[in-house]
Amino acid sequence: MTDTVMSTRNGSVATLELNRPTSMNSLSTELSERLRVELAQLRADDNVLAVVVTGANGVFCTGADITSLDDLRGAPLLGQDGSFWDELARFPKPVIAAVEKFALGGGCELALACDIVIAGESAQFGVPEVKIGVIPGAGGTQRLIRAIGKSKALSMLLTGDFWSAARAEAAGLISEVVPDGTALEHATNMALRIAKNSPLAVALAKDAALQSMQTSLASGLEHEKRNFRAALSSSDSLEGQDAFLNKRKPHFTGK
Repeated sequence: MTDTVMSTRNGSVATLELNRPTSMNSLSTELSERLRVELAQLRADDNVLAVVVTGANGVFCTGADITSLDDLRGAPLLGQDGSFWDELARFPKPVIAAVEKFALGGGCELALACDIVIAGESAQFGVPEVKIGVIPGAGGTQRLIRAIGKSKALSMLLTGDFWSAARAEAAGLISEVVPDGTALEHATNMALRIAKNSPLAVALAKDAALQSMQTSLASGLEHEKRNFRAALSSSDSLEGQDAFLNKRKPHFTGK
């Protein structure tokens, strides 16, 4: 397997760089499988507390490789168990997308599947699949509506228009717009700040927040209470309380 994904470490933060620069980091079968493998390894690595996803040569991802559409016609559904989309959806640690230039089609879906999105000011977002006779197939129709609402989502889905980073931020599609060329730096710094917190509390907070997208408010509140109780009963909670009272930095163990 070639280096279609480059994995590097900065302390407790892992960075996954999509590495198909000659095709603007489009999602080939090989790249998708490499992402699945990398995410599975990072999920099992207790030394990794947050992950940043970015693209080589200053481009995030321009979506599925058009030349692979024939293969996809005979392949299992994109969201089937065992795909990297499934691995990302159940990934317990924070995942931040650092977007430069383009997040289109599957690239936009990849950004939506991450927990936080930081983009360079010239970045563009879009789900233009209808322009080639298909639709998003990796969560785009579902996550986009949850992120920006029915009317805005359908305007993107049905026209295939590209949105600027500023418009995407105003709509709630992304978290933050930063100067071009600095998205990875800002995403890494945020990941490092997250990694200083209790790993258990971060995982429980992410789990409870994402549960809100799949259930009623009443059920979500019950789920939150269970996670709150689990956090309160943890060693990290006792450590955090003691560190606060004694004005020292906490030493969290994730337990």
